[in-house]
Amino acid sequence: MTQDLLSLVQWLSPAFPTGGFAYSHGLESAISSGQVTDAASLRQWLTEVLQFGAGRQDAILLVQALRSDADYGALDDLARALQPSSERLSETLEQGTAFARTVAALTTRVLPARCLPVAVGEAAAPLSLPPAQVAALYLHAFASNLTSIAMRFMPLGQEAGQGVLASLHQVIDALSAEATLLTLEDLASSALGADLSALAHETMDVRIFRT
Repeated sequence: MTQDLLSLVQWLSPAFPTGGFAYSHGLESAISSGQVTDAASLRQWLTEVLQFGAGRQDAILLVQALRSDADYGALDDLARALQPSSERLSETLEQGTAFARTVAALTTRVLPARCLPVAVGEAAAPLSLPPAQVAALYLHAFASNLTSIAMRFMPLGQEAGQGVLASLHQVIDALSAEATLLTLEDLASSALGADLSALAHETMDVRIFRT
């Protein structure tokens, strides 16, 4: 089990070549427009994305992809259909494709290109890890990447940034546990501010990040 855990930690680490550092999930637009200006507003933005947006959706899709009877093709189609903008579709699909390609190279398994939560679920399904733990590590990697982006793009020190991430641990723990009890019928999103930020990002004149 320890080796399986280490494998998953490696797959979800910043060193794994998914290119996550290039995607801000619309956060760049939210910072540029003044919605996110400090640690408190960043914490609020990330909390809402986790609880009501892509975090919750991805956690449900990931847990469903961990099931022994998972239909990966259908889950991937659903994951694509849930994306609110072209950039968000590119974000999840390009990262998922890179993730699947690298895990396939490491494990010699056949892992097709999929949206990121489905790709992670398919890759992690053989690991002897509880679904809630897999979901928690996935959500932590997601929040960690966005926190890193905020620290690079706004006046936010390292200690403040790490404080924001630490404050999300309870949210991540609760959400990952809840996701194991939910089904595809529970999929929904109401993080409209983040979705609008992602849409606005597509027309920004100057951009550092791809989404």
